[in-house]
Amino acid sequence: MSTGLQANNPTIVSAFYSQLLRQGLVVAGIALVVLLAWALLRSAQLRQAYERSANGTRRLAAAASTVEAVATEAVTGAPVEGAPVEGAPVEGASVEEAPGRHLLRVGFGVLWLFDGILQAQASMPLRMPSSVIEPAAATSPSWVQHIDEMLASFWSYHPVAVPAAAVWIQVGLGVWLLAASKGPWSRLAGVASAGWAAVIWAGGEAFGGIFSPGQSWLFGLPGAVLIYGVAGALVALPERSWEGPRLGRWLLRATGLFWMGMAVLQAWPGRGFWQGQPAPRTPPGTLTSMLREMSATPQPHVLASWVGSFASFDAAHGWGVNLFVVIGLFATGTLLALGHRRPVLVGLLAGAVLCGATWVLVQDLGFLGGVGTDPNTMPPMVLLLAAGYVAMTRLPAPAVVQTPPVAQALAGAAGAAGPTGPGPAQFGWRGRWAANPAYTLRCVLAAGAFAVMLVGSAPAALATTSPDATPLLNEAINGPNHAVDFPAPAISLVDQYGKPVSLGGLRGKVVVITFLDPVCTNQCPVIAEELKQVDRQLGTARQGHVELVALDANARYVGREFLLAFDSKEGLQGLHNWSYLTGALPQLEHAWRVLGATPGHLPEGAMLDHSEYAYVIGPAGHVRYDIGTDPGPATAASKSSFVGNLVDVVEGLLPGKPGR
Repeated sequence: MSTGLQANNPTIVSAFYSQLLRQGLVVAGIALVVLLAWALLRSAQLRQAYERSANGTRRLAAAASTVEAVATEAVTGAPVEGAPVEGAPVEGASVEEAPGRHLLRVGFGVLWLFDGILQAQASMPLRMPSSVIEPAAATSPSWVQHIDEMLASFWSYHPVAVPAAAVWIQVGLGVWLLAASKGPWSRLAGVASAGWAAVIWAGGEAFGGIFSPGQSWLFGLPGAVLIYGVAGALVALPERSWEGPRLGRWLLRATGLFWMGMAVLQAWPGRGFWQGQPAPRTPPGTLTSMLREMSATPQPHVLASWVGSFASFDAAHGWGVNLFVVIGLFATGTLLALGHRRPVLVGLLAGAVLCGATWVLVQDLGFLGGVGTDPNTMPPMVLLLAAGYVAMTRLPAPAVVQTPPVAQALAGAAGAAGPTGPGPAQFGWRGRWAANPAYTLRCVLAAGAFAVMLVGSAPAALATTSPDATPLLNEAINGPNHAVDFPAPAISLVDQYGKPVSLGGLRGKVVVITFLDPVCTNQCPVIAEELKQVDRQLGTARQGHVELVALDANARYVGREFLLAFDSKEGLQGLHNWSYLTGALPQLEHAWRVLGATPGHLPEGAMLDHSEYAYVIGPAGHVRYDIGTDPGPATAASKSSFVGNLVDVVEGLLPGKPGR
């Protein structure tokens, strides 16, 4: 859903960047903590190294006696007991990260960082639902639209907390993937990446359009973020899965089969891809229409000219362009599916060229226009293919000891003599951290990246517990709350039941007074529902201290029967602290005048155009706030920003609160 606000609304944009700045300061604090933790652990490592070197001096004497044994080994060939074998893997030594996994982890870490930066664009808070989420689901089945509508509504109701969360979650994921190269932290980074990608793919990309007609590999099927998810799942696999060429080969084969399927889909008749625009008055084909739309996106002129020129070329040669794409996809997919080194390399190069051309000429780089959230499917697709090829052709080598025989003998004898102090293995995880500063740094950075993700996600998760949209929307629609301080005017009218009511008689309570037209059918019912929500949220403990009052705002319909009918229709008759006031027309006109209301007839007839604001009167009988009640063009009363705003103001004026 859309809030109806302009994308550059200064209230929302300013609040968004203020939120990012505040959270950025917290992130800077996390960075300082990470540096401090690293310094402390590094200090422990140096201290233990010093202790081991002191113990090693005492062990050298025992080791010297083995030199003669080394000479004997050189003559007889008998090995020295306790000495390590040259070239053998060190017990407990780690194997280097597989090159394919390294490429995948680092590449997608950079992509997540880039996407996080894109999420910080000024248009994201207000344009994301209407320009990205809703269009993606427009042609999908109703159940897909329902899922996307939930995310769009959540984003629209909280246009500061949710976009800021997206920024920091993706920045944190990027740092986490870049920092953690091995071990549980690295695999957890893959799990987190796959999980977040699944959320975006389902709720933000409508499952990449796989349920929508007319989608194509050229347009980004099956969704860029699905590729992020696949990469995350691969990083999350046990590291032994990358020790042989099998994983890379199967990844390339699966991708090849996918491309072959996309070729069949691209060639399917009746989808508009074989048609350009054979005549000026004929409707353009699917690709031509897409290209013309992309060329109008705000972007550098040179890119717009390239896309526009290709649109003209496709309009004239649509059949030939589609034939080239179909052949290119099927041939590349076939080469990849073979799983052998040479054809895969040719397929990889051909696929990279096809992806690059599509990325520039069709997808228009994917992130331009102010609401691009990622570079679309082509860069991550090429990265996935490259990682598969590297995983198939370059295998990790185990770390081995390459030492001369005398050094081996000395080390073996020293080990046989036994250390006088504890070694790293005897210190447990603390010893491993202290003995391996690089591993220590990676773990600390990964923990810091996870904390960065929490910085953004915690406020957004907290927002889900609120029954209302952020009060900031009410301020963006109606302007900020006006704090005032003047005595409430003397008004004496009758309520919907004929009971006399005066503002003076309500002193000691917080009074909310607004204007409602009893025959209004658009915004007044919404405001009435919002007042019910306010009463419900105040709870029974506060309801006795708050009075909700409305003045009849229609000079034609001043009878109590109209007010009672409005109450019945809107379900207000059950509110014990609700008063709908009317009276003789001169009395109403006096009340309108002293409260600054300006009712006026609409051209349609019965309804009146009237002021849309509410006064909040404190217990002392002074008007303290003037709040706009316009709910906005697409704000649901059940999730209203006005409700949250009014509840906050009222609670601040209740007895015992500093605002009263």
